[in-house]
Amino acid sequence: MAAIDTQKEAQPIALPGLARALMSVGKLDQKAAEEIYKKSQNSRSSFIAELTESKIITPSDLAHTVSTVFGAPLLDVDAIDRQRIPKDLLDVKLCQSYKVIALSKRNNRLIVATADPTFQEAAEKIKFTTQMGVDWIIAEYDKLLRLIEASTKSGTETLDGINSSNDFEFGDIPVDEAPDEDADNPAEVEDAPVVKFLHKMLLDAFNMRASDLHFEPYEHHYRVRFRIDGELREIASPPIAIKEKLASRIKVISRLDISEKRVPQDGRMKLKVGPDRVIDFRVSTLPTLFGEKIVIRILDPSSAKLGIDALGYEPEEKERLLQAINRPYGMILVTGPTGSGKTVSLYTCLNLLNKPGVNIATAEDPSEINLPGVNQVNVNEKAGLTFAVALKSFLRQDPDIIMVGEIRDLETADISIKAAQTGHLVLSTLHTNDAPTTLTRMRNMGIAPFNIASSVILITAQRLARRLCPNCKAPVDIPHETLLEAGYRDEEIDGSWVTYRPVGCSACNNGYKGRVGIYQVMPVSEEIQRIILRDGSALEIAEQARLEGVRSLRESGLHKAKMGLTSLEEVLAVTNE
Repeated sequence: MAAIDTQKEAQPIALPGLARALMSVGKLDQKAAEEIYKKSQNSRSSFIAELTESKIITPSDLAHTVSTVFGAPLLDVDAIDRQRIPKDLLDVKLCQSYKVIALSKRNNRLIVATADPTFQEAAEKIKFTTQMGVDWIIAEYDKLLRLIEASTKSGTETLDGINSSNDFEFGDIPVDEAPDEDADNPAEVEDAPVVKFLHKMLLDAFNMRASDLHFEPYEHHYRVRFRIDGELREIASPPIAIKEKLASRIKVISRLDISEKRVPQDGRMKLKVGPDRVIDFRVSTLPTLFGEKIVIRILDPSSAKLGIDALGYEPEEKERLLQAINRPYGMILVTGPTGSGKTVSLYTCLNLLNKPGVNIATAEDPSEINLPGVNQVNVNEKAGLTFAVALKSFLRQDPDIIMVGEIRDLETADISIKAAQTGHLVLSTLHTNDAPTTLTRMRNMGIAPFNIASSVILITAQRLARRLCPNCKAPVDIPHETLLEAGYRDEEIDGSWVTYRPVGCSACNNGYKGRVGIYQVMPVSEEIQRIILRDGSALEIAEQARLEGVRSLRESGLHKAKMGLTSLEEVLAVTNE
């Protein structure tokens, strides 16, 4: 028996065709090929999957070798327009199971991308299923997998697929769902697959902590992207035929005019995500060449109640801000680009100030966060309710604190400054790069230096940087010269701290999870007031602020990187120096 067993073990292993092909050109030896084949048998995976995992040969080298050996054309996956790949030539399950994707059809033959043309079972299955011949085209294995995933992922399922799903419940999307009276045919948007698809996208965006949803029609495809931690990610690619119905559905529940497709419109809607939790969405439509692009911003009221500590202020920055907002009068300005968290910062301050003995009024375009106890007004320029008109009305309403969504023009700035000079605390935003340039920007708007110096008490400039995932971040050795170029001082680079890089895991988004604020909190001191009064430049103000211990945005970001909260490359990306 022992002799028979030994004889059986000595029998050569029947290696797959890909292994034999690689051995014939010296890319793989017999022993390695047999080991990889045994692993694939034990793990019930393909030979090429185990070969790629072993890293004996790179996917690129493998594809070039296979293309040469078998005389098949090589495909540049990166050059393919994924939206133009036909989705009805091969069954999705077949593509996922055999790791192939049909690129086109020519006469009675399919052009199919594969990384292993020796896989006869795949060829026979395709021939049997489609009754067509197969012409192989070679692709890099790792890129092919990503292409298959992008083309067959659940987000790209057809609306019929969504409609047939039994585990998807369409609840009460909007709290207010009255169609526009001017709509041509509201019934046309009561399409169950479209309704369910929209509901799914809104819930997915909320669960993935997205800040915005982008619905974008193009000539040959339609895509849905979410902005997650400041970066846009493509989530779904539904059929282009739904663009009109989807736009109409969003307009109906946002109380917009579904018959008007030539001009931008703005609206709001609500989504119930729990028994006692409702999320607001701000909707903006924009006519483009191939239909209406719709952006939906998620307005989570809980973000204003996180508290000042959760925003990422350093202790000295927090102290300066708290001292300013507890002053009885004066102007506090928050600056930064769109999406830098200005509104959340303002509402966090208002939440601290919101007490029974205080009268707070806000004018915004529109109000993004509902704060009980605060009198909020939506600016409506068409109706003549501008920021300036709202401010004038506020001053007749006996306010203690006024919040202006944005200072856009001289009239609004002038009234805001007068309010700050006459016993009111005024909070507002301005679009400038940093705190010192805010003062010169106000000067350029036409405001007298005396009015600026006597009213503005503090300016906060801010950015949002992606926060490193605490589960997978890894230390990285950055050269001394690079750290100096980034802005660290020589004495800071003493080896007592570690910089980290993003890695990526199942709990995060490419190594990042959430965002952290980077701030420049600049009180307007007496010396800075003197510089303003003599019409000094932003550079002079910045130099004086530095002398007074105010960090620039870059310095604040470098400090966050030093603490391991974010990466150096992220700091360099979001701050200027």
